[in-house]
Amino acid sequence: MTEKEVAEIRRRFKPDKNNITKLRGCYVSDKKEVMSEFTQSVSLLSLEESESLFKILKRTLSGSIGKNLNDIEFSTQQVSDSEEHKLLMHLRETELQDEDAVKALYEKIINSYVTDENYLILLACDVYDIPTKTKNDEELDDASEEVFTYFLCSICPVKLTKSGLGFSALDNSFRNIGADMAINAPEVGFMFPSFDDRSTNIYNALYYTRSTTENHKEVADAVFSTVIPMPAEEQKETFRHLIAETAEQECSYEFVQSVHDHLAEMIEEHKNNKNPEPLILGKKEVKRVLENCGASEEKIASFDEKYDTGFGERTELHPQNIIDPKQFEVKTPDVTIKVNPERSYMLETRVINGVKYIMIRAEEGVEVNGVSINFPAEKKDEPETV
Repeated sequence: MTEKEVAEIRRRFKPDKNNITKLRGCYVSDKKEVMSEFTQSVSLLSLEESESLFKILKRTLSGSIGKNLNDIEFSTQQVSDSEEHKLLMHLRETELQDEDAVKALYEKIINSYVTDENYLILLACDVYDIPTKTKNDEELDDASEEVFTYFLCSICPVKLTKSGLGFSALDNSFRNIGADMAINAPEVGFMFPSFDDRSTNIYNALYYTRSTTENHKEVADAVFSTVIPMPAEEQKETFRHLIAETAEQECSYEFVQSVHDHLAEMIEEHKNNKNPEPLILGKKEVKRVLENCGASEEKIASFDEKYDTGFGERTELHPQNIIDPKQFEVKTPDVTIKVNPERSYMLETRVINGVKYIMIRAEEGVEVNGVSINFPAEKKDEPETV
């Protein structure tokens, strides 16, 4: 799914925008025990309660494509005959009304989700009468060619709030507020099926993780039985090792700077072209970047093997996961220097009298602990005495 398609579905999570009539779920302890199950009619909720619940569900479609949101692709074999896909399809077709199917999904999640907190599994099914769009991207509410039926699953931590002192505007007085259990934003969740090209795609699901360091692959394996991309932070760290291992002794400041600049330019160009599809680089594209940045043929020769070992032969990368186009960092064990990427040329590395230095060109506005400082006058060579 593209960011635009995700945004279109996200906009539905308001009381007057969706066709969600019921919310279901179960409350699970940190010991994997089901404490309670519920089916709640949305019409019986107050406006404030329904808005809060829809806001939680909406968070399952938040974050960046490729970072928090990842497309899950089912194989043709899975779609034609697999237990995991049949279950998801049945849940969708029955709009979460089949008790046995819902409990089967609960069981998959409970057996695979690792946490030391109580949590809530929240389910909602929506039926979206997709409005036709004009060439100018305007929606025609009275024209529709397809109905998109999908469901969301959100896994939300339930945490004990702190007791404290509150103020009642009705009584105009202070009073103690007791501790209570509160539903927090989802840690993991998914939508099935995908909304691709503004149409139903039963070959894909959209998988969400709040963290960029933990993708809960056990849950994805239990529900989808397929491999998911490594977490964004792990991708970044793996890419750093790939650069260092490929270039080896050629891994200079200028080389790393050039790689960063090349990738940042690609991200900016893709953004300016307003291409709705996410920017993705395969092994060949990454290899070409390193070649263009000056990696020698000798070093590039071992790139394919190192890429396959680190990422996997067919893994594609989102450049935003492996660099931060808005940040450039130089780090030693004792000092960290953060530089505007457009000003990275102001740094250079030198060896003076056998000692390694990071040189920073200082222009105007130099401060130390928030205090503007001046530089001492340049010393001139003293004349030799006779």
